Amino acid sequence: MNDKTMLDAADAASAECGCAPSAAERDAFWKGGVSRRGALGLGVLGVVALSAFGVTSGVNAAYAWSYPTWDEVQRAKQNEASKAAEVARIEGLIQSLNQRVAETEAAAKVASDEFYVAQQDYFAAIAEADTLQAKADEQAGIADESARKAGQVAAQLYRNGGDNTSLELFFAGSAANADELLSRLGTMDKLLEFNQSVYDDAVAARDSAQSLSDQAVVARNERDRLQQVAEQKMIAAQDAADAAQAALDEQTANLATMEAQLAALKDATTQTIAGYQAGVAARAEEERKRKEREAAEAAANAGGNSGGGGNPGTGGWVRPHGGYRSSGYGPRSQQCNSNGCSSSWHYGIDLANGCGAAIYAAQSGTVDYAGANGGYGNYVRIQHGGGVATGYAHIKPGGFAVRNGQHVNSGQVIAYAGNTGGSFGCHLHFEVYINGRYTNPADFMAARGVSI
Repeated sequence: MNDKTMLDAADAASAECGCAPSAAERDAFWKGGVSRRGALGLGVLGVVALSAFGVTSGVNAAYAWSYPTWDEVQRAKQNEASKAAEVARIEGLIQSLNQRVAETEAAAKVASDEFYVAQQDYFAAIAEADTLQAKADEQAGIADESARKAGQVAAQLYRNGGDNTSLELFFAGSAANADELLSRLGTMDKLLEFNQSVYDDAVAARDSAQSLSDQAVVARNERDRLQQVAEQKMIAAQDAADAAQAALDEQTANLATMEAQLAALKDATTQTIAGYQAGVAARAEEERKRKEREAAEAAANAGGNSGGGGNPGTGGWVRPHGGYRSSGYGPRSQQCNSNGCSSSWHYGIDLANGCGAAIYAAQSGTVDYAGANGGYGNYVRIQHGGGVATGYAHIKPGGFAVRNGQHVNSGQVIAYAGNTGGSFGCHLHFEVYINGRYTNPADFMAARGVSI
């Protein structure tokens, strides 16, 4: 389709909804250095990105071309027809922004839940493969021990076979010696029976070990497959989270202004456009100062406590959170509440230091996930190199201090503790992975001089 055909189609669609930009608006946009094909592509890509998750944005491409300026609002206010058109235009933009945020957040929720399920399936497959291999090793050990015992008995029988004294005594007709010989022959039969039993046990154990080893190979292959699925689901979840964040950022950047513009257009009193504009600027300044305060507090926390709630260990490793250990690694009784049920095996360590307490990077590295993750709630994963990664779960809503792809330093504030996901109170759920496999964080950190 050529540019003219695409523009004609866009114009026709815009005319139907009454939301087409004015000729002046389009001319101003084209002069900004963006090609017509590129501008249309921006709108189309937004729809395609959402459609990938099975939803449609409902955002007309025309809305993405430009947002109203205060000068346009001022001019529209002078004419009733222009004012009505501008009101409809702004209301359509606001509706589209809100709808886009809702749809991208819903898509992100679906993707994050799929990531969580895939990750937990992978973890369960690790346990299954390890259990089967342990049983195979146990049966192999039994087979080896049984074979060793059978060999010892056979060697003893072979050595006794060279002694013909018992036969000579038997044929000599001595009752006492014959009794003794029969006793010896009976013992030999029992030894033979015992050795056969030991041999049978060795064969059974060997067969069992082989069968379990074969099952362990299948389980490891399934584990590796599920690891790839989990990584793919993580990438999809991160993409969906990024799309939702982009929509939210766009809404945050424009919604307050458009709501003020809409109020100004509808206001029939003598209040001026400048008054509404000043109100938006004042709120923006308050938000800027708030973010500066939060950044300063985070920097102070990181600088004043480089150990992340505890003393630093060796090699740059630090404690990721203050407070006490509220739950350890390993098997535990399952609990349930309105957020769902806990797992019967705890893959990490829980550290409780209160709602909103800072969470620190346990080591420097690169964030490769920052978003929702099903039962983990808001979750961050950091790759540290050498196959080692760490995970941080149950982060509070809006509690991310880092984004995907960002490099972080050891002890840097990356998030704030919350109660999201399948949590039973504000805390940090901390995990350590080696080549994708979970491991005991307490042991791992202790080996690096950090107590958690």
